[in-house]
Amino acid sequence: MLTASRLFDYFTATEDTLRVYHGPELVFSSKDDGLAPLVDYVTKFAPVTGEVLVLDRVVGNAAALLLKLALCTEVWSSLGSERAARTLASFGIRYHFVSKVPYILNRQNSDVCPFEKLSMGKTADEFYETIKLLYQANVGVNQKT
Repeated sequence: MLTASRLFDYFTATEDTLRVYHGPELVFSSKDDGLAPLVDYVTKFAPVTGEVLVLDRVVGNAAALLLKLALCTEVWSSLGSERAARTLASFGIRYHFVSKVPYILNRQNSDVCPFEKLSMGKTADEFYETIKLLYQANVGVNQKT
């Protein structure tokens, strides 16, 4: 059986931005940017799939909140924020970040990511309801988180 570490190595060699595994089975993958793939997964598959391993390119606090709703037990990412690490730890989700930064920046690297800001002070359910409305309105979900 492939280890999470080996799956992550394979993942980083692809163009995928998100992969979700239930046991050894790949149940979801995407090449889309930003939060959109994780919102799609939570909306369409969680909690039906059960507990999952998630491989993501970037995990900020916004993604960390959604990972709780995805029933994620472990996440691997190339980049994670310190706030995401605290949020994941508070949920009991194991995390592995190649690099950790204080916070995730917007695409212009000029300010904190708008979804990182939007997620502050919200529960996972509150954030999901907020982001779902934005997603349904098709406004800005493809921003880096």
